[in-house]
Amino acid sequence: SVAVNAETWTLHQFNELLEVHHATYTWLHFEAVSENGCAYRRSRWRKYETELQRCRPEALPIEFGDYHPLKPILVTDTKTRRGVRKGSTSSSSSSSSSVPPDPLSSMLDGTDPLSMFASETSTVPRSVVGHDFEPWSAKRGEILTRFTTTEKLSIVRKATSPASSAVSEKVRTRLEELDDLEEQDYANRIEELNQSLKEAWASDQKVKALKIVIQCAKLLSDTSVIQFYPSKFVLITDIMDTFGDCSMCVFLFLHTNALLLSDAFTCEDVNDTAKETCLNWFFKIASIRELLPRLYVEASILKCNHFLNKTGISTTLPRLTAMVRGIGDPLVAAYARAYLCRVGMEVAPQLKDTLNTNFFDLLRTFRQLSGESVQNQLVVQRVEMPEYLTLYSPAINWILQCIAYRAPEPLLTEMMERCKTMGNNALLLNSVMRAFRPEFVAARATDFIGMIKECDEAGFPKHLLFGSLGRSLASADPPEPERLTILNEAWKVITKVRSPRDYIICAEIWVEFTCRHFTKREVNTVLADMIKHMTPDRAFEDAYPQLQSVIGKILTYFHDFSILFSMERFLPFLDMFQKDSVRVEVCRSIMEVFIRHQLEPTRDPVILNAMLHICKTMHDSVNALTLEDEKRSLSLLIIGFIRMVSFGRDFEQQLNFCVESRSTFCNLEPVLVQLIHTVNQLAMETRRVMRGNHSRKTAAFVRACAAYSFITIPSLSSIFSRLSLYLLSGQVALANQCLSQADAFLKAAVSVLPEVPRSISVEGKLRSSESFLLDFINNFLSTLLVVPDHPEHGVLYLVRGLLNMVQDYTWEDNSDAKVRVYISALPLLAAMSQETYLYSIPKMDSNETLYGGDPKFLSEINKLCETLIGQVLDHLKALGREETARRQGALAFSLFGVLVAHGDLRNNKLSQLAVNLWNLSHKHGYCDTRFSVRTLDHMKQQAQQLDMSHLSDTVQRLALQSRT
Repeated sequence: SVAVNAETWTLHQFNELLEVHHATYTWLHFEAVSENGCAYRRSRWRKYETELQRCRPEALPIEFGDYHPLKPILVTDTKTRRGVRKGSTSSSSSSSSSVPPDPLSSMLDGTDPLSMFASETSTVPRSVVGHDFEPWSAKRGEILTRFTTTEKLSIVRKATSPASSAVSEKVRTRLEELDDLEEQDYANRIEELNQSLKEAWASDQKVKALKIVIQCAKLLSDTSVIQFYPSKFVLITDIMDTFGDCSMCVFLFLHTNALLLSDAFTCEDVNDTAKETCLNWFFKIASIRELLPRLYVEASILKCNHFLNKTGISTTLPRLTAMVRGIGDPLVAAYARAYLCRVGMEVAPQLKDTLNTNFFDLLRTFRQLSGESVQNQLVVQRVEMPEYLTLYSPAINWILQCIAYRAPEPLLTEMMERCKTMGNNALLLNSVMRAFRPEFVAARATDFIGMIKECDEAGFPKHLLFGSLGRSLASADPPEPERLTILNEAWKVITKVRSPRDYIICAEIWVEFTCRHFTKREVNTVLADMIKHMTPDRAFEDAYPQLQSVIGKILTYFHDFSILFSMERFLPFLDMFQKDSVRVEVCRSIMEVFIRHQLEPTRDPVILNAMLHICKTMHDSVNALTLEDEKRSLSLLIIGFIRMVSFGRDFEQQLNFCVESRSTFCNLEPVLVQLIHTVNQLAMETRRVMRGNHSRKTAAFVRACAAYSFITIPSLSSIFSRLSLYLLSGQVALANQCLSQADAFLKAAVSVLPEVPRSISVEGKLRSSESFLLDFINNFLSTLLVVPDHPEHGVLYLVRGLLNMVQDYTWEDNSDAKVRVYISALPLLAAMSQETYLYSIPKMDSNETLYGGDPKFLSEINKLCETLIGQVLDHLKALGREETARRQGALAFSLFGVLVAHGDLRNNKLSQLAVNLWNLSHKHGYCDTRFSVRTLDHMKQQAQQLDMSHLSDTVQRLALQSRT
């Protein structure tokens, strides 16, 4: 042997030592004599139960008392407190300032910004609407979507002239021209005017901004394209709102203490400069010649009256309301009143009289609808009266919403009486039902139905009235005895609607009422009626949003899928979704509800057949262009269904279901993976039921499960999925005493290992596959401990096959992965040499039983260990360069840990090798100091055991080397 001085050895000397390791060192040292007198070696003898007891921490009783781990610690300064009770835990030598404050509890005194803001605002009297009031912004998008046109729209455009500087303002005004624009271009042009207004204001061109607003307000008098008027109103009033906000900001800026003004300031709080500027602004607006722009512009700056006098708004609103009476067109006047109610609710919602006046004035204009002027206009524009009346809905709905806001229930009774006195005006009745609280409307549902019956069908379609009533009944419940009558009366009208579009819009509303209060029988009847109306001429193709909404409402109220799928018309209703994207989306929504609400496994054939149909629809939508995220999403839904299928003790039926599912969902790999897991779980459940004692029938069944997995796994494209499933399925086969199947799985895993690529894609990024491969191999090694050797393949044939693959695998350049596998294999071989294995599989003999400590078996283990250690030491020698010192130290420490844990260090040569590896790992200072200290402490504790006292000498030598 080569003698090495532990204090003066060099790396060169250590490398020389490594060259003779085959002849001098073996880590499996423990002399023993067999019955025939042959000496053989084995690893350190282990007593697993004793070691386990040593590792368990000592249990100590806990005295809770006043202590709680989440209770805050109170620390006070003893210098500032006197007379503290002796033994009190609140006294400490530490200052309270050293304890970090609790960010959640420290603000409970009201010093946080939100509490301070609330306390400030609570002292200021405000007159604002609450969050329960639906703002105008919530209605804006619906109006723009609903009221569209294909006609050309006109907008004012100023003509440019070369001599514009010499032309008077009056002449330039006369040179204005009109542009004919498409609807989208019109909306874009209005937005440009809005931006121009902001830019003019920002550049201090206030007069120019006022002119832009006036020109825009004039557009509201144009009803040449009457179908578009509600959308035009929305676009133009956006500009009005911008102008009003800008004006308010200017007047606040002119006030010297503008930042101190609250929303409830009075005219006494405003200085003279702001007052004069504001008054001048109102005078300019009052000089506008035309009524409509003067009305709108003044209404837009209504809030600025706060700067002039206390009663400015309360006197201005009635005056502007009276001005609207001078507008001749009833549609224009209706929207002007709606705008007044808008600004009125923003600044003075308590002025209900003005709201009522606007509403009553609107009612008086209804007689104009049958006048010659309106009738001629409808003839010219080819607009029918029902369509024309719907143009009033947004304005009337808004005015009534303002009146009904937090109004008492008797007001609804009063409004219903007014409708009756006006001959049950359908337009008014429709707005009343939409404006008042659903609870009030639902309580009078029968009365409303009676009024709807008496309405004139020609003026306003009754199905629209039932639609408005249905919206209220979807949110509030009518009296229970009246519900069936209400549904029958409503559906009598709905089913007679000829237009598929009008029919489905109204029917979709009443589906929720039906699902909410009735059983599958009524819902099935409604679905049948929908199919009858929407199937002819493929009308369903234009109503997919409404049909999807119907499905969503049904799924909201029917979570028992046995009831849902027992509806005869439910699946035929699904067949109306012919567009692939919509069809998949509907199936997805059904699956999401199923997974969320199906809490118990099911074997109901009705559910299974329907859900298989739905899942197959989603699966068949997958093609080469489908995104990976979409595939993953669909797979999760199908997997959720598969997990909820259980046939109880009928395991064969469960396996047949998995076989059918494999062919049905073959394009979604995650689903195939789940099916393999399901079958493996089925095999283990069979083992549990039989308590490990398989009969001939169950043994054949678990072998059939293994065959299912063995056939399915090769179809997976992910190599790591194949590897993990081969190993898992092999473990399941071992647990069920299927040795030949387990052997096939494990050999297949070894054969697949050479195919593992050096890099894999993880979340779209290429990463080295080494870490994944090492994890798998370590798991594989732990399984091999209990795998008995095949009688025809020799000793340790699977271990040798795995290590040969590792030897031949093309690892990355400058990689230590192969050597790490060798180091990981050493504990396995040490465990295999024990008389009793650390773990075993019940009712299955491992090598400990097959070989019974046979010297030849232990000799084979010794030879393989020597070979592996030799490979590791050769690699350490190759890493002797400065640039690889870190890697050399890490590997040396890993091998050192294995020697300490599994080798018998009573042999001086093995002990010396451990010391040399320790020194090598610490040579360049790359070893973790804390980990080294903990390792030494552990070895000291082990040395205190009687059977481990020999470690004392090694610990002393290691400690000496550490100090050196």
